[in-house]
Amino acid sequence: MSYRTLFATVAAATLFLAGCTAEEEVPQPERWDFHTRPDLNPPKIDIDVSSQQPEDDNELETFLAPKGQTADDGESWVGGLILAPDGEPVWIRQGSGQMWDLRVQEYRNEPVLTWWEGLAETPETAGEVVMLDDSYNEIARVGMGGDLAHKTADLHETTITDDETMLLLSYIKTQTDLRSVGGPKDGWAWEGVVQEVDIASGEPVVEWRSLDDIPVDQTQSKLKDGEGTEEEPFDYIHLNSASVDDDGDSLLVSARNTHAIYQLDRKSADVNWVLGGSASDFEMGEGAAFAWQHDAVRRDDGKITLFDNHAAPRLGDSRGLRLDVDEGAQKVSVDTEYPAPDDRSSGSQGNLQELDNGNVVIGWGSEPYFSEFTNDGKLLYDATFTGGSNYRAYRFDWQATPSAPPTATRSEPGEGITRVHMSWNGASDVAAWRILSGDSEEQLEETAVVDRTGFETAADITPAGSRIVVEAVNEDKERIGSTIVD
Repeated sequence: MSYRTLFATVAAATLFLAGCTAEEEVPQPERWDFHTRPDLNPPKIDIDVSSQQPEDDNELETFLAPKGQTADDGESWVGGLILAPDGEPVWIRQGSGQMWDLRVQEYRNEPVLTWWEGLAETPETAGEVVMLDDSYNEIARVGMGGDLAHKTADLHETTITDDETMLLLSYIKTQTDLRSVGGPKDGWAWEGVVQEVDIASGEPVVEWRSLDDIPVDQTQSKLKDGEGTEEEPFDYIHLNSASVDDDGDSLLVSARNTHAIYQLDRKSADVNWVLGGSASDFEMGEGAAFAWQHDAVRRDDGKITLFDNHAAPRLGDSRGLRLDVDEGAQKVSVDTEYPAPDDRSSGSQGNLQELDNGNVVIGWGSEPYFSEFTNDGKLLYDATFTGGSNYRAYRFDWQATPSAPPTATRSEPGEGITRVHMSWNGASDVAAWRILSGDSEEQLEETAVVDRTGFETAADITPAGSRIVVEAVNEDKERIGSTIVD
């Protein structure tokens, strides 16, 4: 296993810092600090996968949306990150509300960047799903439709289907009998709603409401003092994922608080079967029972994967899980486990992504880690962003050229020397920077060409004219963007 904790310290001998002996360690900054973008200070994340991954996997970017106190500086950070394989930021979005489920999907045969954005106070959240093209231009915002058009979409699901629809979740306050769980006859519960919404029109294609089929007494949650009222409804089911099943005619829906996965008919919204929980239609084999789970998805091999929180309350270690589901015999067995590398318990959130090469990415939800395993369960690496949480972690191939221009600044660190800093937030194809200098537009000449060294690249030039222009160039030395240096 290759494991590097983030924000590691570096021996002073390797940096030759004055006043330190070779045995001393020098703390490194926990957040990025950019001359060109002082408004951005995301947590540093060092992902060492070079010795573990096949070449094709090493080209994938990592997608995170950390939130909370993600460093030891006492400051909270909320935003989205696309990271190069070495952990360097490619794209940073910061300070525009909470982001959940940042990932790459496909819409109308084109790649799109999507996330949920809004105010996250579960189970009632206020937000919608944002869609950007590969120039980071917004192309759509998607929310609930039909009779629930006044309701905002829940943060837990944003999946785009092959039919140009989106799977969304929401919760509505519903009056219902809570006597079976120790509450009043005229109590109130959060009813889970699944909608498949046509993205272009905003109209729902199918809708399912949980109280039509799943009674309150199937919950694994305990009714707390003060719950079950209109002011504080009982969160008896807590839906947290929806995906298209492999037959194309059904949906798989995960419900955290019933410890169950439901297969729904995609047209009638009838429940075909229940897997897990107190009303399971399947015999659960040794080790197959899951609890408080997230992110149930059918894979190409017919197995169902999920993130098994097993907390909270804690019933065991959190893990990724691949289940062999025999629908004919109605039996379930464990195919593969992806265990936490340590005594790790994730009380909320989390996901399991299967890559094209068969590797598995695990996001540990409320625990600030993400990991990658081989398909058969061997841990390749485990990374952390120190604190806070992250709903889901992914790796994708993302090629983007922002419509906004690059950013560059200049300073004078010494007599006759001009230092230029250059960055282009979100650009994936910058191989180098070409610097042009002169006293007028007509007199601009190439002064230097420097390889891109990360999110921000610095170069010293001398002499420098009164006008400086930087150009971002790709591997073919073609200009793909430019800006005048401030």
